Amino acid sequence: MKKMILAALLAASFPAMADTYVQGHMRKDGTYVQPHYRTDPNPTRLDNYSTRGNVNPYTGQAGTKDPYDSGSSYGQSRRSTPCYGYGCKDD
Repeated sequence: MKKMILAALLAASFPAMADTYVQGHMRKDGTYVQPHYRTDPNPTRLDNYSTRGNVNPYTGQAGTKDPYDSGSSYGQSRRSTPCYGYGCKDD
């Protein structure tokens, strides 16, 4: 039992291993973006820190975005079936 508790504490104290560090940079419009971590790029939006149901391990903030909502900043249009890959076209 002690080993299970120790393993859980260690896992919770280290960020997810599938993360990418993004260096601070200046956008074309002159806005500075602070350095940060993001999930590794993949064909799903369900595991992003900003997606509802997920928590950013670096900031503790809960995600609020609905990956299926056409009004979200993910830019996915309303579809009859969800689009999980890149280059999805509207129905």
